[in-house]
Amino acid sequence: MGFTSWWHWAIVAVVLLILFGSKKLPDAARGLGQSLRIFKSEVKEMQKDDKPADTAPASPDAPQRELPSADNTQPGTSSNADAKKSA
Repeated sequence: MGFTSWWHWAIVAVVLLILFGSKKLPDAARGLGQSLRIFKSEVKEMQKDDKPADTAPASPDAPQRELPSADNTQPGTSSNADAKKSA
């Protein structure tokens, strides 16, 4: 039997009305609504700011960097450059 019956909610509403009064409840609800609206707009701004950085493709005009070629020598052997240096 959970807390989902309509009369449970009616009791909660009456208790809140008694505790906070009829003047403070609308003000509190209005303040909560404004806070949620501000929060949602800030979240949208953050998502909009993050999107261009994540989805920005690399520009095709940018020069490609070439990696230095690896020296294909076996460990323990010397390359031609090493042989010329030691000679």
